Amino acid sequence: MPSSSASPSAAEAKPGASGGVQSLERAFDLLERMADAGGEVGLSELSTSSGLPLPTIHRLMRTLVACGYVRQQPNRRYALGPRLIRLGESSSRLLGTWARPFLARLVEETGETANMALLDGDEIVYVAQVPSRHAVRMFTEVGRRVLPHSTGVGKALLAHHPAEEVRALLARTGMPAATDKTITDPDRFLEALDDVRRLGYAVDDNEQEIGVRCLAVPVPNSPTSAAISISGPTGRVTEASTDKIVPVLQDVAAQLSVALANQTPA
Repeated sequence: MPSSSASPSAAEAKPGASGGVQSLERAFDLLERMADAGGEVGLSELSTSSGLPLPTIHRLMRTLVACGYVRQQPNRRYALGPRLIRLGESSSRLLGTWARPFLARLVEETGETANMALLDGDEIVYVAQVPSRHAVRMFTEVGRRVLPHSTGVGKALLAHHPAEEVRALLARTGMPAATDKTITDPDRFLEALDDVRRLGYAVDDNEQEIGVRCLAVPVPNSPTSAAISISGPTGRVTEASTDKIVPVLQDVAAQLSVALANQTPA
């Protein structure tokens, strides 16, 4: 005679709080927790952070491993798997496509090249760009990866991270000098992040490339950490022009935030 009690797998298949399948909600939550932890965790860490029992986490991770979204390391810890790379690359391209009309408005109103960048692990990756119409203009290849300490978008993206997380990131990446203006000291970089929080925008003043100035703001409530920026020659992107450019950046970031929220199912 069949038992009246639900099996663990049946229990996990019941509707979740959002009306979806609970096991799927839990699996994606575990993937996000792994990403937040730097991409590699142990089962006990996931149990502590998620509140789920170890047997449930083990079943979910076993399924994710079988699908290639997670892999088990020789030390028995679990790491994000290679199949996520394809998903991430596709979603980044789509995010860049959605952003282009907003970047075009930035170019129209500021006259300078507009960019969108994401924080991907410890690096900044540029996912969209609309170039300036000026003959002399800045160009950053879409897909280019840079370290965050020498960029305006990097400062904008890290400004609201806890100081200890920023220090840990800088310790992992190092702080090589791209120019003689690059900030290469963690304490000075944290001071620069204080300025970002106080002012509401970030500046790269000849720090990534001599002769280039960049202004950047984060995209609020973005589904992934994102920032937009304008960049141009220091002769055009002056301190005097900053007061006119920053409100445009902030307004476009707010509009992009709403557009991205509308693209994300509730």
